[in-house]
Amino acid sequence: MSGHSKWATIKHKKAATDAKRGSLFTKLIKEITVAARSGGKPDTNPRLRVAIERAKEASMPADNIERAIKKGTGELEGVSYEDIALEGYGPGGVAIFVEGVSDNRNRTTSEVRTIFTKKGGNMAGAGSVSWMFEKKGYFVVSKKTIDEDKLMGIVLDAGAEDLIVEDENYAVKTAPADFFKVKKALDDNKIPTEDAEITLLPKSTVKVVGEEAKKVLDLVEGLEEHEDVQHVYANFDIPDDLLKE
Repeated sequence: MSGHSKWATIKHKKAATDAKRGSLFTKLIKEITVAARSGGKPDTNPRLRVAIERAKEASMPADNIERAIKKGTGELEGVSYEDIALEGYGPGGVAIFVEGVSDNRNRTTSEVRTIFTKKGGNMAGAGSVSWMFEKKGYFVVSKKTIDEDKLMGIVLDAGAEDLIVEDENYAVKTAPADFFKVKKALDDNKIPTEDAEITLLPKSTVKVVGEEAKKVLDLVEGLEEHEDVQHVYANFDIPDDLLKE
């Protein structure tokens, strides 16, 4: 879990830089559009609610969010996007699960396969690695902000499943359905988070070090930079000092 916590925090901070380039906005608009197909009201559509919160966190203008929702519900014309899921392995046998939103499944699949191949990985069939992950609500809280016992009391009372103590952070896991209850409890108690998301967590991890670890991170970053890729999940366990680099 330590590697996941550190990687989640790094990605969270990197998002601010991506937003300036507009790349994050493009991905968020796609996600909101697809999520809104199941209903344009965030109170009854958890996926849309998460997407809107991520967009607000990235300082996306409210007009952009509203337009994306209306395109998803059909109130405005727009490109037709669909969800895609692709699976594969990276260097060292690391399992990688890719979630994307695309207007051309064949093109996206081909381009993602090329990234895997060029960076030392390989694509695999549907179901090859998805079983290695489970959907969870996930929060990262810095140890500098709160005492462990106090945090544990707050999150467990709100419905969290577990609190993991790491070197610099606490990692809090919840069932997806309890994510917003725990988030509200953290917000009400003015506890800032380094990361807060509904994500896929690995059931077990593969330890990778040295050059192999760098190759894994290079592959993951290459996948994340593709415009149709929304999320990349991997079961690597990489030492913190390598992640910080």
